Amino acid sequence: MGDAGDPMISVMVVDDHPIWRDGVARDLTERGFEVRATAPDASAAVRIARAVRPDVVLMDLNLGAESGVTATGQITGELPETRVLVLSASGEHADVLEAVKAGASGYLLKSASVEDLVDAVTRTAAGDAVFTPGLAGLVLGEYRRMAADPEPKDQPRLTDRETDVLRLVAKGMTARQIATKLVLSHRTVENHVQSTLRKLQLHNRVELARYAIEHGLDAEPDGAPQ
Repeated sequence: MGDAGDPMISVMVVDDHPIWRDGVARDLTERGFEVRATAPDASAAVRIARAVRPDVVLMDLNLGAESGVTATGQITGELPETRVLVLSASGEHADVLEAVKAGASGYLLKSASVEDLVDAVTRTAAGDAVFTPGLAGLVLGEYRRMAADPEPKDQPRLTDRETDVLRLVAKGMTARQIATKLVLSHRTVENHVQSTLRKLQLHNRVELARYAIEHGLDAEPDGAPQ
């Protein structure tokens, strides 16, 4: 976004408050995003997302009769190339976990600055899992609890470098942070991430982090798949 030749990131804004919805859409448009549509409720969000297929859906949770969690599940289920970033006033743990389990790639509180929002949308479009500070640990902690007794299954073969990258994804590091730590280029890290996603038949970094935690890869490398 912003560089000549780079495609604009397309966004849809879902919120039942028109002033807030229009304000967010305007802020994003002014900063170079393509706001393809807005929606006032869950059913409209799903219907419009099918039509415009944005890169990122900014999803409020409190949408009246239907929850944004329901819309998140439908959108991520039907449109695997579209990522959902929740933008909510609620920081309740139950809301965060429900949204992530429904397929949201991240969760940002409405108290975030415009700069934080721009960064979060950009990173979400790139495939990062983005959370308001303090919420990432909550999500990872829940995954650990869910993985307390994982079902045994055959593990796909990953290279040593893919395993290194996967372990750092589980720790919540961005691709650029991983590149710096492993002394690799950003593109090489992204290639390893995409290769690992294909091998594990996963869709995004949130699912990748969950897989790593389920298999003990958020700890030191004593049981990493080779």
